[in-house]
Amino acid sequence: MTKKTRYLTAKEAADVLDISLSTLYAYVSRGLIRSEAGLGSKRDRLYYAEDVKRLQNRKEARRNPDRVAEKVLRSGAPVLESAITLITDDCVYYRGQNALRLATSESIERVAALIWTGDLNANIPSLKNLDLRLSDRAQMVLGGVQTLKPVERFMAVLPVAGAEDLAAYDLRTEAVVQTGGRILRLLVQVATQGQMGNSIAETLQQAWVPDLPEAIDLINMVLILYADHELNTSAFTARCAASAGATPYGAVCAGLAALQGYKHGAASERTELLFREAEMRGNVEQVVADRLRLGEHISGFGHAVYRDVDPRAKVLLDCIAQHFPDSPHLALAQEIIEVTQRLTTVHYNIDLALTTLVRVLGLPDGSAMALFALGRVAGWIGHTIEQYELDQLIRPRARYVGVQPV
Repeated sequence: MTKKTRYLTAKEAADVLDISLSTLYAYVSRGLIRSEAGLGSKRDRLYYAEDVKRLQNRKEARRNPDRVAEKVLRSGAPVLESAITLITDDCVYYRGQNALRLATSESIERVAALIWTGDLNANIPSLKNLDLRLSDRAQMVLGGVQTLKPVERFMAVLPVAGAEDLAAYDLRTEAVVQTGGRILRLLVQVATQGQMGNSIAETLQQAWVPDLPEAIDLINMVLILYADHELNTSAFTARCAASAGATPYGAVCAGLAALQGYKHGAASERTELLFREAEMRGNVEQVVADRLRLGEHISGFGHAVYRDVDPRAKVLLDCIAQHFPDSPHLALAQEIIEVTQRLTTVHYNIDLALTTLVRVLGLPDGSAMALFALGRVAGWIGHTIEQYELDQLIRPRARYVGVQPV
């Protein structure tokens, strides 16, 4: 985050809040706005833009609470407090730790422990043993949906497994941590048709690309990068379910339902279509130009949070390039990026990087969204834990605009 976007001068801050400089200084002394020394004289201090914006939102909320409540659901303004994920312009942090570095140095199991407990070294036995025996009923359901994509199989099996896991009704934090481990382990088994390895990433690699051991690190990386992204649609949906007292199985089902929408997790499938068309036509510039001429969004580009390149995407693409520098799929991705950023002002996001990974590794159909979902389960469980601890029902009101009663 640059000085320009992160800080305001005293005059700028006072103008935004419509207050005098003396009132601004009073806010600083009361700890409502943070400030730092500027580059000039010691008296030229800079004020945190996010603190000023927060106070501005509070003033607006007092003046017009109905309009503010409507706006925050659409604009990305904060509506809930969470200690899990911090997003900045150029990084993502889980529990205060750099997620981009975690993706290159830790396992998804340890990162899940960090998100759920705040401790990378937390012992979660249900994540240690990946060999889970499904019940006869769950096996029967799974047998009937084997031809479906992994995420669709998740949605079929989870309700049955949840109904049979009586311990999941214990919503105390330590119990939910264990239930979260069982859910993640179950979904890995469903995704791999029962194959088991020493870790989640190794299990997926052995089931999907057994002759490519270098895929383990890349699979593990993408799971960590997708683990959480603050209060996105699926995380908010999971929290809503948890706020009503649904078990972690129900909350994960709710998150999965939202994830499958084409504006969320299914965006990776639209990005795959872009790659296929570019490959088939052999002219990336024409493919991108045709979409722009028709007013279509370029899949794999743009983000509701980041103004520049999605930092998760950059880390993942760089790692793919280190492992497979000569891959034609990587070359195609790089050409799509070059052409799109030459013709537009949008930057690539993690959907493009995930699609590139799936194509470079030769992963099976449906694996992109499966990786997204498996990684995000760690975040959803973290959010359900927070919501259970908060013990408050999420229940916004609607402003009625229909026909008036007579």
